[in-house]
Amino acid sequence: MPTSTAVSPASAVRRAERRLARGIAQVTGSALGPYQTAVIRIGFSFTWLFFLIREWPHRHEMYGPDGPWSWTLARQMISGNHAFTALLWSDGRLWFEFVYLFSIAASALLLLGWRTRTMSVLFMVGVLSLQNRSIFMGDGGDNVIHLMAIYLVVTRCGQVWSLDARRRARRAEEEDDPGRDVAGILLWSLTGVVLAGITVLDLVSLGWALIFWGLWFVHALWWTVRRYAPDGSPALREARTVLDAIANLVHNGALLVIIAEVCLIYATAGWYKIQGSRWQDGTAAYYPVNLDYFSPWPAISDLMSSSGVLVMAITYGTVIVQVAFPFTLMNRRVKNALLAVMMLEHAVFAVALGLPFFSLAMIAADSVFLPTGFLLLLGGLATRLRAIRPLARDRATVGSDTAAPDRTLVG
Repeated sequence: MPTSTAVSPASAVRRAERRLARGIAQVTGSALGPYQTAVIRIGFSFTWLFFLIREWPHRHEMYGPDGPWSWTLARQMISGNHAFTALLWSDGRLWFEFVYLFSIAASALLLLGWRTRTMSVLFMVGVLSLQNRSIFMGDGGDNVIHLMAIYLVVTRCGQVWSLDARRRARRAEEEDDPGRDVAGILLWSLTGVVLAGITVLDLVSLGWALIFWGLWFVHALWWTVRRYAPDGSPALREARTVLDAIANLVHNGALLVIIAEVCLIYATAGWYKIQGSRWQDGTAAYYPVNLDYFSPWPAISDLMSSSGVLVMAITYGTVIVQVAFPFTLMNRRVKNALLAVMMLEHAVFAVALGLPFFSLAMIAADSVFLPTGFLLLLGGLATRLRAIRPLARDRATVGSDTAAPDRTLVG
């Protein structure tokens, strides 16, 4: 007689509960995608830093007092939408220079991963201050940087490939007290003083003031729990466990939002292209390469537009890739292949159409889908290359220190 394979309702419920418990433990027990979020941090901070340095000679026309979008017009718009920008606190040229240099410094420090919790907030302040001052500047990539700067604030993007990770590893080896962080306490105190002054002078709206003060108090609470939980009461140790779980949950939620944001960008771009007649007849790629604004290399533009087959392939290929990409997330191999095509396409656009910052922003956003094994391979390669330099320098030093034979004593 065949045995019955029916599953009782109680067994099915217990199995579902176990799956739910494992899912909750995975979401709250660790911050997922540490290497992907590190690449996003490095990619967007580098893109914004590169952009600010590249546009240094034109900074006054783009975001400063010499721009077509005057300080008065910007103030009128901000009074309506309540967006944040520190550049409207004063219309002085000296203040503008300070904010611009401040944004450069915050981008560089976030790129290196120094005090990433604080630098992610300061990076967001720099991005919002400049972009909300002149909203008509940018090429589309600025919108992506704008959103990602906000998302990075609530991610644990300094777990790997950062100075913070190196400092934590060194303290773990030395068994140093993590609460004895003089630099961190001074930085937290300084930001508190600045935030208090901004609040007293009523320079920001109530909503932004609550956001900044909330982040400031969360940092203080996190440091206090880390400082006293190891040797404190069970309640403190339990509080650290709860805070760590909440931080992981927020990080994983932000990572999911970033993934959804990238999929939404490609899906909407692809479906809007399908509705255009030029994209339907396969000639859309012909027109931008023949505009002077998008032709930094006329020879490349002429080569691309001279072949009808190439124009049609680029036009249809762009639409197919953008529409299909969100659906390829179900298959890892197809997703990785299409991801490589998309990154290569953005690299070509950066050169052929003269859109380096837009392409860098999109490549940085695409990095959230890179497989962990590939990122570990890149990290190992970078580590080996870094180890080669001291070895070569030591060999050169040994060679120079070796005394040459005294030829006067040789027969």
